[in-house]
Amino acid sequence: MPQISQGKTMIIILVCLIQALLMGPAHAVVVDRIVAQVNDEIITMSELEGMAKTMEAQAGPGSKAKLGKEFQRQMLDALIDRKLAISEAKKRGITVSDKDLKQALDDIRKRNNITDDAALDKALSQEGLTLKDLKQQITEQLLQERLLNLTTAGKGTVSDAEVRRFYDEHAKEGGSQVHLRLINLPLPGDATAAKKEEIQKKAEEIVREIRQGRPFPEVAKKHGAQETDLGFMVVGDVAPQLAEHINRMKPGEIAPVLTPKGVQLVQLAARRAGKVVSFEEAAPEIRKMLSRRDIDKRAGEWLKGAREKAAIKIML
Repeated sequence: MPQISQGKTMIIILVCLIQALLMGPAHAVVVDRIVAQVNDEIITMSELEGMAKTMEAQAGPGSKAKLGKEFQRQMLDALIDRKLAISEAKKRGITVSDKDLKQALDDIRKRNNITDDAALDKALSQEGLTLKDLKQQITEQLLQERLLNLTTAGKGTVSDAEVRRFYDEHAKEGGSQVHLRLINLPLPGDATAAKKEEIQKKAEEIVREIRQGRPFPEVAKKHGAQETDLGFMVVGDVAPQLAEHINRMKPGEIAPVLTPKGVQLVQLAARRAGKVVSFEEAAPEIRKMLSRRDIDKRAGEWLKGAREKAAIKIML
């Protein structure tokens, strides 16, 4: 029998170990995989999950991120935008100070009733996150916000006439509030006719099940869709396209709303009356809201342009 050297024996053992790992039990879990490439950077599945968990931590108690297929795509789009913004922010020398990061962490602790970093780290570990992960996510988020604020500097200026017009158009609502729940069924810009038909059928099925009395969150989970509970909000703060439907709805009703990015299923959970405020009282908030809306629009235009110039490959 030919002799096998010690070196060759180690190689054989390593090969066997690798084969055993590759041919492991059916329940073995794939730890990570690449889901997109943005220019020279990659996005992994763990990054998607980390972003969802960070959103949950920032939102506070009662928020639970669900990574169904539709929500995965929304998170991926957000991460692509973030990669593009961070790359540009670094080119422009935009930074986030330790003080800014501390303030953001303090806000998160306050919303979650957590007293210190140790307690926060423990809470994060239960969700598969570390304090280091959270700090990185927050830093990237702040870099993106600052870059977009810089690109929209000087924008968002609202005239007195615009504020007055908005008040006159919505004063009749008397500050009434609506409790809304949403299910988003997004469509990528390059969606095929078959994909559009698939989303349309899914929307019809969800509406049918909810009208039959099935709980809203349960139906969303069943179909792997993102469910968002907006709670009570002033009718005047609702996007005009949504407001048109809500004004015709009764509590408990659900309606599909077509948007440029897909289908949004809106349920009016409840409605309650509010008090009419004077123009002088309402003007500052109206101005802030209109300004934010304009800045968000311009930031979206910047991101759209950045996407068109970038080399993006999606593997989700």
